[in-house]
Amino acid sequence: MLNITNLSRIFFLLLLVSIPCGLLAEEATEAAKVASLKETLGYLASDKLKGRGIGSAGLEEASQFVARQFEAIGLKTDLINGTPFQEFEVNVSSEMGPKEKNVLKLVSGEETKDLKLGDDFTPLAVGGSSTFDAPLVFVGYGISAPKLEYDEYADLDVKGKVVVILRKEPQQGNPHSVFDGTRASQHALFSRKISNAYQNGAAGVILINDSQGLGEIRAHVKAAFETAVADLVKRQQEYSTKEEHSPEEINAYLEDVTKLGKKIAEYGDQLEQGMDEVIPLTGAGAESSRPNFPVMFAKRGVFEPLIKKQFGKSLSDIEMGIDHTLKPVVGPLGDWKAIGETDIVRETATIHNVIGLIEAPNATSDEVILIGAHYDHLGMGGSGSLAPLTHEIHNGADDNASGTTALLEVARRLMAKKDQLRHRVLVIAFTGEEEGLLGSAHYVKEPVVPLDKTLMMFNMDMVGRLNENKLIAMGSGTAEMFEPLLDQLNEKHKFELTKDPGGFGPSDHASFYAKQLPVLALFTGTHNDYHRPSDDADKINYQGMARIIDYGVDFLLAIDKADDRPKYVAVESKQSEMRGGSRPYFGSIPDFTVVGKGYGIQGTSPGSPAAEAGITGGDILIDLGGNRIGGLEDFDAALRKFKAGDKVEVVVLRDGKEVKLTVTLAPPR
Repeated sequence: MLNITNLSRIFFLLLLVSIPCGLLAEEATEAAKVASLKETLGYLASDKLKGRGIGSAGLEEASQFVARQFEAIGLKTDLINGTPFQEFEVNVSSEMGPKEKNVLKLVSGEETKDLKLGDDFTPLAVGGSSTFDAPLVFVGYGISAPKLEYDEYADLDVKGKVVVILRKEPQQGNPHSVFDGTRASQHALFSRKISNAYQNGAAGVILINDSQGLGEIRAHVKAAFETAVADLVKRQQEYSTKEEHSPEEINAYLEDVTKLGKKIAEYGDQLEQGMDEVIPLTGAGAESSRPNFPVMFAKRGVFEPLIKKQFGKSLSDIEMGIDHTLKPVVGPLGDWKAIGETDIVRETATIHNVIGLIEAPNATSDEVILIGAHYDHLGMGGSGSLAPLTHEIHNGADDNASGTTALLEVARRLMAKKDQLRHRVLVIAFTGEEEGLLGSAHYVKEPVVPLDKTLMMFNMDMVGRLNENKLIAMGSGTAEMFEPLLDQLNEKHKFELTKDPGGFGPSDHASFYAKQLPVLALFTGTHNDYHRPSDDADKINYQGMARIIDYGVDFLLAIDKADDRPKYVAVESKQSEMRGGSRPYFGSIPDFTVVGKGYGIQGTSPGSPAAEAGITGGDILIDLGGNRIGGLEDFDAALRKFKAGDKVEVVVLRDGKEVKLTVTLAPPR
């Protein structure tokens, strides 16, 4: 007698016989493709690699994994000193140097105030290492906002002086504030205040607390103190309702009373001593583009008597007056000087792009097609995370384990057709993308194959979340042949295709477009897990990835076989190059690998004011309209001081020499 299991097996066998063999083979092949993608992506996005953060062991392990994959595929992997690794250094952390090298004292004639490190002041990582001996100048909130008719530097010379700056901005909490109502405006940012001081020639910055901020903190501490007291009274009353207690009840009561007592003592001390505390080393950020510019945070109480003596009123009264009149109160602090030293130690790490080459034995050209994807992510979070208060692994399954996995599969597929290829294919897994396209920016400076022998760059970044069949092709307008080809191929692949013509998208292809190369990047869009710990492998659409890979391979094979070379097309950028806001349009593309020398320029948008003025990739902008420029923040702040139509003289370093140019600024975009 047949049991149910045997009947099921017979039915399944009969079903198999009825299915065409070709269909079964096709489904088996697709299943194998998906399984392979899952295995590779699952490893790259696993907790073992801990988010592939810059300078981490996980990133190094990922690079070794990619290199092994390149070798297994059959790529040539000895292109850089016999290895696939193109190395370069990046900053990964900032720490305070020895105590004896972090000193601040205030001197006036025979009077000296020695500030205690950690209690009275602390150096900040957003600054740099330097010695200083310079007069002190109080600059209020350190704001230059001529458009708001408020400029604390307007009639003040701070060149070569150490400026004392209040946190935040005037009229905080006032819905009618000229700045940004009840929200903090750009002028309240540490970075903007420091940049403004630097542009005006200051020798250093000392930041201090503002009175409203201290008042808000005090209100929070006072409320916590009162709650703890009320909880203690309530607990005592509960305990006293019984005359006898078990040992367990006694222990629980003593434990609760001890905890509440500690809280009350802690909050009470804070209220008694005041809220005037210095922020930690990285409290204003961990990175600096000004390695020789000292920035410190000091107790407000240290400077209050100096300010009162100089201006005849308390610092709080000065702040209240500014709130009411919006008239700055600034000036030298008598003959007081700041003398000292800051020492910030930067920890660097050597990271590397991983590079391999598909040799094409029947190539008819010495040019290469370059394909790439970045393999780094955010590690345990930090400044790039959209969940900044968490310290968890950011696995980056979509961003960009998906692109790296796709890169390996595309390389494998092209390798299988190497005898048919008319061009060699250079395959690059970039690093440092999340820190500002560092890997691709480094490559275009030191290309393995000359850029003039590079046909185009094809990029894959976040291709794992195909949703509603929507695929974005960025850079579609950077060569005339791209859009017709994309449409033609899509008749087969049938995506809901969005063609974004611009070449300056937020990924590694932008570094190549800045060098006037055609680029194309596939992208499935952002989502709620972007740059969060929840970007995990179980949310990837693997079938969608497989289809995108098919599309990408078909596109690359078509480019390879085309008789005409893709010709670079200058597509006018519709995006501002750094930040939003109503500032005039300049049109430069930042080079984030330039640190401490000025604002590095990787390229300019076609037809932009920068391009028309003759600014080119490789220039380092050091002055804009008389404002000294040390980095991106300085450039952004200086630009906002002008309006469309202004003719502004800029100074750039070009091949080590200063070149003066005039830029006519355009309306905001």
